[in-house]
Amino acid sequence: MKHLLLLIALSGSLCFVQAQDTVIKEDFKPSTKNQPQQEYPQVNSQGYARFKIIAPAADSVRVSLGLGGQGGTKLLKAEDGSWMGTTAGPMDEGFHYYNINIDGGKFNDPGALNYYGSTRWESGIEIPAHDQDFYALKDVPHGHVQQVLFPSPSTQTSRRAFVYTPPGYYENPSLRYPVLYLQHGWGEDETAWSNQGHANLIMDNMIAEGKTKPFIIVMTYGMTNEVRMGGMRNFKIEPFQTVLINELIPYVDSKFRTIADQQHRAMGGLSMGGMETKTITLGNPDVFSHYALLSGGTYAPDDVNANKSKIKLIFLSAGSKERPDGVRNAAAALKEAGFNAVSYVSEGTGHEFQTWRRSLRELAPLLFKE
Repeated sequence: MKHLLLLIALSGSLCFVQAQDTVIKEDFKPSTKNQPQQEYPQVNSQGYARFKIIAPAADSVRVSLGLGGQGGTKLLKAEDGSWMGTTAGPMDEGFHYYNINIDGGKFNDPGALNYYGSTRWESGIEIPAHDQDFYALKDVPHGHVQQVLFPSPSTQTSRRAFVYTPPGYYENPSLRYPVLYLQHGWGEDETAWSNQGHANLIMDNMIAEGKTKPFIIVMTYGMTNEVRMGGMRNFKIEPFQTVLINELIPYVDSKFRTIADQQHRAMGGLSMGGMETKTITLGNPDVFSHYALLSGGTYAPDDVNANKSKIKLIFLSAGSKERPDGVRNAAAALKEAGFNAVSYVSEGTGHEFQTWRRSLRELAPLLFKE
């Protein structure tokens, strides 16, 4: 967002106006990502966001929205010392990172919950989506997301992962499950898919509706954030590949009831996690049989022809505001070459978690089919 609506006083009341004379509905409600009992930020039914920051001694307050908080939009100061403003247009549906710039310093909004993104804990805001029911918290059987600390001799420490086990895992100790290793993007960490992505709720709801087979999801830190945005060519995959292949997978197979073979093991990732997925799957065809790149590039037939018989699925996705033709064309080329390839485009979204939430919803039913 590059502009904020001008806050003016008319007839003793506050009104929001913009050049296009758009009528903004005054049905604003607190964002679902707010701290308890905090009224701001707010969103309305059209997707506009309204912010209020208490900073009476400040000279300038801006809201920076999106991954990295690029740019800045000004808030205007009210008589009581607060700063307020409403976005100049509706935001895309779903989750967005943002931060507050006060007199040149970057801060989180005290009214909002924090989420790890852009290599720091950022404020988060949720724009209600027309299809948000698929990741809503419902009265259905729920799986568990647990933190595990696994030994990592290659990094001389213990590392952290989060493991989703589906409903019934503990009630049915004789059952074993396939596994999806699911990676976050640059600037995020192993908390992203649960906190921002609601991967556990997506799975719970789909399993309850009979839309997907139950499987385990493992989420760990991809060791990506030492690389500055724009310097991805300098990222070295080898240390993380060692952690994943030689340390984490054996740990998960020893501690959880997995089906510990290539045909029941998948890897996917969003954005830079997709880049990691592509590199690692191509280099380890005997480890993974299902590949998924979510806004994370594509495969070409020449990349995978040598291991065609080992690959059960290639899934490629993007938002319609990204480069959707790239994933469509790549999937078409893979299909023509004889692969089980599927593309998905999230309508009306860009490089944001709503794209990746929807992508997981589309991916899950395709995994581990007999």
